Amino acid sequence: MDVELGLIEGFYGKPWSWAERAHAVSFLAPHGYRFFHYAPKDDEFLRKRWREFHPDEDLAALAAFGVTCRRHGVRLGLGLSPYELYRNFDAAARETLATKLRSLDQTGAEDLAILFDDMRGDRAGLAREQAEIVDFIASRTRASRLIVCPTYYTDDPSLDRFFGERPAGYLRELGALLDKAIAIQWTGPKVCSREFPPDHLERVAEEMGRNPFLWDNYPVNDGARMSKFLHLRAFTGRPSVIGSHIKAHGVNPASQPVLSLIPAVTLSLNYAQGSAYDDRAAFRQAARAVLGVALADAVEQDLPAFQDQGLDKLGGDRSALRARYAGFDHPGAREIVAWLDGAYAVGSETVPTQ
Repeated sequence: MDVELGLIEGFYGKPWSWAERAHAVSFLAPHGYRFFHYAPKDDEFLRKRWREFHPDEDLAALAAFGVTCRRHGVRLGLGLSPYELYRNFDAAARETLATKLRSLDQTGAEDLAILFDDMRGDRAGLAREQAEIVDFIASRTRASRLIVCPTYYTDDPSLDRFFGERPAGYLRELGALLDKAIAIQWTGPKVCSREFPPDHLERVAEEMGRNPFLWDNYPVNDGARMSKFLHLRAFTGRPSVIGSHIKAHGVNPASQPVLSLIPAVTLSLNYAQGSAYDDRAAFRQAARAVLGVALADAVEQDLPAFQDQGLDKLGGDRSALRARYAGFDHPGAREIVAWLDGAYAVGSETVPTQ
């Protein structure tokens, strides 16, 4: 089944480097990945400091990355989070936003995602206020595709605990107000969903008035809890039949750019193979393509330690694992060593939904 796949660099913690992003694009393009959305939570010029401009060198780097993307048939996207702009969308705020959009247009990004996640939403008229902002952006951006992440982007009640109780009928109202050409993101039944049942996606599509654009929070591993694990196993719980129920499937990768390629490749295999998909065989095939046979076989053997036990339960095995992977001259092995050393740890105050 032909499903548009892509990466959404939307995690907390240390962002990837430009070289790491370029490698991911070139490696995944032959596997059907057609967009890369730049939206790292640590880029404050896209989030709480969105009113300020990126430094010129950052805009130039984004533009150069866009050239790399287009060379591989991949769309560059930006994720702009105009933090709580809906609280005071007056004339001055509109001019500030218009100026910001002109700045972002310099990157040549083809996709623009307007992200209303991780902010308070317990207010009457939220959908109407957000739709007004999106309409304003649509009339001024050069991006050819707009995507919106709602404040309540999942059924998961954790969002109501962290950001206030969602307004009644919020998703349905937002879908009714937005132009049908604008995609709406959704993370599934949970913030980090183990599965995407077709009937769930059908219900969400009916509420949105369009098929959802999946923001899949696997293999992401940010936050105090998840950063202690490496999410390497193949995708499961995403039967290929959901392809007809979604607009696109975006993957929020792990903090480890090379290791993230393993599950990313398995998602492509999942859609390509349909009912014949075997997650263990898919992992082996993907891991060997990314890491080479010897390193992939070692990682497969240690999967329970990496993905099930995690750093807190490794005990004395931690030093033995470090010695084992330090013996491989491969960037994927170096990511494992760095993870074992705690280099990817994220503080408990960083990710609000964990």
